[in-house]
Amino acid sequence: MGIPDEKIHPVATGVAIKTVEKHQEPQELVFYSGWFCPFNQRTWISLEEKGIPYQYKEVNPYKKEKHFLDINPKGLVPAIEYRGKALYESIILCEFLEDAYPSHKPHLLPVDPFDRAHARIWIDHCTKTIVSATHRLLQSQDKESQDNAREELYAAQRKLAKEVKGPYFNGEEFGLVDICVAPWIARDYVVAEHRGYKREDASKEWKEYADRLSQRESVVKTMSEREHLNVIYDRYLRDEAQSEAAKATRAGREIP
Repeated sequence: MGIPDEKIHPVATGVAIKTVEKHQEPQELVFYSGWFCPFNQRTWISLEEKGIPYQYKEVNPYKKEKHFLDINPKGLVPAIEYRGKALYESIILCEFLEDAYPSHKPHLLPVDPFDRAHARIWIDHCTKTIVSATHRLLQSQDKESQDNAREELYAAQRKLAKEVKGPYFNGEEFGLVDICVAPWIARDYVVAEHRGYKREDASKEWKEYADRLSQRESVVKTMSEREHLNVIYDRYLRDEAQSEAAKATRAGREIP
């Protein structure tokens, strides 16, 4: 994320490090992770939700091992190695876990083809509108730009909240739409503290949904301590971060 190596904490902390410690034994699935990355957390939440055995390996973003770059030329987390083959991209990985481990529940996507397609529409909404608006709000440096980004974020969150069946997007079962947005909900304290954001200003329904997701066990156990996350987000707040998401936002492009 463009932070000098000596400043970024090298490993997960708090509750998350306890999760890491439980996943050190070799498994057929190796999870290459960056503890700080919200895209990465999507895959991590999915692994925890489905109870899939995995070996956790932390990737130092500034000292990437040759093996990691060999299996993932992009050099980005999350990535997995499964039976000697590699895959990457957070949503693709989440869907792969659903397909590769069908007996592990809960199902992250509905079984019904129409409901599954409908969920994918809202997964796309999360990334293209909620995530994008959050990054614009984080990185905007003047009041007008911040106000515009905040209103865009509220509108995008309000739109999703109207589709939530309750308590989760698809009803009783926590699923992939929830997973796609949860990491940014877990980090919205940053825009609350620095950009005037309030969950309740999106809507009452959004606040209830966001409160519920932020308390989900799989979300909590894959989150590190704020003091270490703040080192990263301070760079975003100054619009100095060099992650692919930050560079895309700065250039007015869609987040890859």
